[in-house]
Amino acid sequence: MSMRKIYLISDTHFNHANIIKYCNRPFSNVEEMNKTLIKNWNNVVRDKDIVYFLGDLILSKNKAKKARELLELLNGEIVFIRGNHDKFGEKFRVIEYNGYKFMLIHNPDSSYTLNFDGWIIHGHHHANHLDEYPFINPKRKSINVSVEVINYKPVSLDLIVKLIEKGKVVRTINDL
Repeated sequence: MSMRKIYLISDTHFNHANIIKYCNRPFSNVEEMNKTLIKNWNNVVRDKDIVYFLGDLILSKNKAKKARELLELLNGEIVFIRGNHDKFGEKFRVIEYNGYKFMLIHNPDSSYTLNFDGWIIHGHHHANHLDEYPFINPKRKSINVSVEVINYKPVSLDLIVKLIEKGKVVRTINDL
């Protein structure tokens, strides 16, 4: 039997038209963006996999109802960490994997991260501050999994571990 994989992703902002302009996303409209994000997610994640979603799932009217409908379409067991636009989810979670300690949190500048000695996996900054918050930042021990940085699909924790072991800055997943 194959192992469950662990994936991470943040800041999908489903249904949020302005995010396309604001973050320079390569979509012409919300429908295209939503469809692509769902397709990318389901091409990567299988039903038994775990996805840590690090906040800001959806922005729309009837958000709770729309979020439930959306989640029906996405593969995997999804664990929610609350983003600044969310009303649900844990504030953060600490996990251990392959000998590393990771704090999963939406905003890396949160006071919860202050005395944490492991790696911080976060979203929130999108691709707007890549010098400070690239995909992999060994100096800060931070990992940015905002969708713009990871090419609009969930990224595996196995890949993240491989990259942090190399000890190099990786601006976006497209630089690999």
